[in-house]
Amino acid sequence: MNEKREGQLKLAVDPGDMNGDAHIVFIGKIWTPWKTKKECPRSGRQNSEICEIEVFEAFRDGLTSIETCTHLFILYWMHEARRNLIIQSPRFDTGPRGCFTIRSPVRPNPVSLSAVELISVDRKTGRLKIRGLDCLDGTPLVDIKPYFGTSDNYAHAHVCWDADRIGNPAKA
Repeated sequence: MNEKREGQLKLAVDPGDMNGDAHIVFIGKIWTPWKTKKECPRSGRQNSEICEIEVFEAFRDGLTSIETCTHLFILYWMHEARRNLIIQSPRFDTGPRGCFTIRSPVRPNPVSLSAVELISVDRKTGRLKIRGLDCLDGTPLVDIKPYFGTSDNYAHAHVCWDADRIGNPAKA
């Protein structure tokens, strides 16, 4: 779990030493076909697997009218990720990058975000079927938010180092 790959250059403080000024309540679990990190897709948009979210009973009223959404943001806790690596060298890139400029689950707080397609809802059981995730089976669910195509989509947004990497001339 805490293995270090070549190019992972700088460690932060031990997670046990970090200020614990936040309290996150997991509101459910995510069920996926992926049992190991190697099986997980690098990005949720790279697969068409249907996954399931289970919202715990105490939070199910929060699903009221969720069936009106076509897409959602899912925030989840990458519970098997390291938390002490600040500089990393992604497998797909040649240079070291700060953890806040890449989407690696290895970061001080392993919160991940995916925009997913909502397939179906069973409010009685608190189960959502979705497409577009990239996490392990049994991953804790932090939050669900609606995806608004009008305000959540920035058509001209980009990351310059990634545009350089793929030869994209559309840079600011």
